[in-house]
Amino acid sequence: MPRRLSDQAPDVAATAAEVLTGLRESPKRLPCKLFYDERGSQLFEEITRLPEYYPTRAELSILETRASEMAAHLGPRCLLVEFGSGSSLKTRILLDELVEPAGYVPIDISKEHLLESAAELAAAYPTLEVLPVCADYMTEVEIPATKIAPARRTVFFPGGTIGNFHRQEAVDFLARKADLVGAGGGLLIGVDLDKDPEVLNQAYNDSQGVTAEFNQNVLVRLNRELGADFRIDCFRHRAFYDRVAHRIEMHLDCLEDHVVHVADEEIAIRKGESIWTESSYKYSIPDFQDVAVQAGCVPSKLWTDDRDLFSIHFLTSEV
Repeated sequence: MPRRLSDQAPDVAATAAEVLTGLRESPKRLPCKLFYDERGSQLFEEITRLPEYYPTRAELSILETRASEMAAHLGPRCLLVEFGSGSSLKTRILLDELVEPAGYVPIDISKEHLLESAAELAAAYPTLEVLPVCADYMTEVEIPATKIAPARRTVFFPGGTIGNFHRQEAVDFLARKADLVGAGGGLLIGVDLDKDPEVLNQAYNDSQGVTAEFNQNVLVRLNRELGADFRIDCFRHRAFYDRVAHRIEMHLDCLEDHVVHVADEEIAIRKGESIWTESSYKYSIPDFQDVAVQAGCVPSKLWTDDRDLFSIHFLTSEV
């Protein structure tokens, strides 16, 4: 079994304050981390298996063919710290190649999903110390001590999630993680590459409507956890590729005038107004490497799939 959960998740009051701040803005916004309650995590796992959604398959193909090279760069007795660990499916491929890893720290905001996947991983790797942490990875996260002293810390951040940050936010995020691993530490980052807009638009507008349900589930969660009263049928999923900003945007469009109550505050949302729920930036390789350098990291190695849809970058920290 994994070690006892380190619970560093934000409390209800902090979540409510963040939600209200976003809904007061123009355009209205909600943080994409709210996607990942138990149901949202399940829906995302469904999304990764959809025919239109290429990133997971492309990244898995890189890991399946290059994990031994990645492990050689990470080195023996590596402590692997994964932010947004989800089901840890990709991590297993990497763990199979690591030499005497000092431990694995999965960090996720969905507590139930985290506990389930950590238990499964600990059972599959009985000699590996698994130390789950429930936390918002945008905050400072305390990494539990391991029984084996690690030779190096490496942050694993797969899935192209770095694209959810605006450029300066991405620089700041990588800089904090570089500081976390320390000088000479590693960062293994999955980065979705810019490509044909039609491929991107299909990936975020699947024919089965799973992404739409995933998007709307944010409002279901707010109704349940914050006592809000969003009428879910008043909001429609919309996702599109912005060619100028090189990003996918996901929105919830309001179909009729709507007044919602959140934490005792009244928010008016007009017909035609939207709530912006996610950005997903798509990078060229030189552009992402420039972000890494600005964050105090050295691009050390790069892998792509055979169609150049996705990339995995190994960076070393100079901090």
